[in-house]
Amino acid sequence: MNNAIKVILISQSPLPFAKIGSWTTLYKNYLEHNHKIDCIVCPEPEHLFEGIQYSFTQLTFWHKLQRKFLKRKNPEYFQALDKIIVPGQKYIIQIVDNYGMVKALNKYLIAKGIDKQCYIQFFYHGFAPFVKSGSGHDFYEIIDEIIVLTKASYEVHKKSINILPGHFSVLNNGIDTKRFKKVSETEKIKLKEQLGFGDKKVFIWCSQDRPKKGLHLILELWQKKYSLENNIQLVVIGCDPRPKMEGVVFLGKIPNDELPKYYQASDCYLFPTLCQEGFGMSLIEALHCGNYCIASAMGGVPEVLQHGKLGKLIENPHFIAEWETAIDEFLGGSTKLPEVPDELYAMEDWNIKMNQIINQAKSRF
Repeated sequence: MNNAIKVILISQSPLPFAKIGSWTTLYKNYLEHNHKIDCIVCPEPEHLFEGIQYSFTQLTFWHKLQRKFLKRKNPEYFQALDKIIVPGQKYIIQIVDNYGMVKALNKYLIAKGIDKQCYIQFFYHGFAPFVKSGSGHDFYEIIDEIIVLTKASYEVHKKSINILPGHFSVLNNGIDTKRFKKVSETEKIKLKEQLGFGDKKVFIWCSQDRPKKGLHLILELWQKKYSLENNIQLVVIGCDPRPKMEGVVFLGKIPNDELPKYYQASDCYLFPTLCQEGFGMSLIEALHCGNYCIASAMGGVPEVLQHGKLGKLIENPHFIAEWETAIDEFLGGSTKLPEVPDELYAMEDWNIKMNQIINQAKSRF
């Protein structure tokens, strides 16, 4: 019977996705290897994955009218689903981070009379519950399984929400460890020279340029540190243009393919997030490239760094003094670079676990 169960992925982004995105990158790698997705419902991409059935969404004028006057959400997705749904067939339907899709999907499945033969998996890349207790019970009752990034996220859901789906799974993010990898000391020295860092201790920050990512804390501290010790360099990737600042190189947004060499030329990665981070992709990229990591103890980060085994956790990240102490410890040589297994947070492991999650879901029919 399991062979008859089909897996449909509903994506708000065209797949493959032309731009950088954490979950779209993970699915791209997965769908190019040994995967269990049968169909994708999404806007039409520039290229298609081979061997996968597609049903493209197209937002027409009629769909816009339905959205505006009939308050129907995502009607174009259900028109696309109509083209692939077969009566009597069982389905696992995957949704990624799109809460607005769930209730509308449930209404569609009930109207089609197939809600009992569908199993909804919701993949959540945040940390704390997106839907507050008391306002989203119907959401949690509709879906059959939530897949979160860390066990800590599950614990927060368990404490915060009275009614949860019958099943939870944990699927850590994964990276391409063939690209994001540590280089020899000789190669590291060469990279530093090529990038103009010389023999300085290089610190790196890489994220979206938002206040909650904590860059302002590091820049404020850097003004003080660089006036006392100028054999250090801060590399900032991803932020909007800033005024020149001594000891800081602002690189702006760079192509994803360029990232590994900057991590590999760096010595210490700073992750001063001030929000409940779901996981932290850049954190594990830097970790695999041989950086000592100093990170806020927020959200899923402590679990990602194995509660301090793989880096320094800042318990009170809003206080600059704690970052200064941690940086001084690193510069003083009292820290030790952890051994990071090649398979830890690897994309290959993500692919295997995704298949296990799908197989477990199939066994529940």
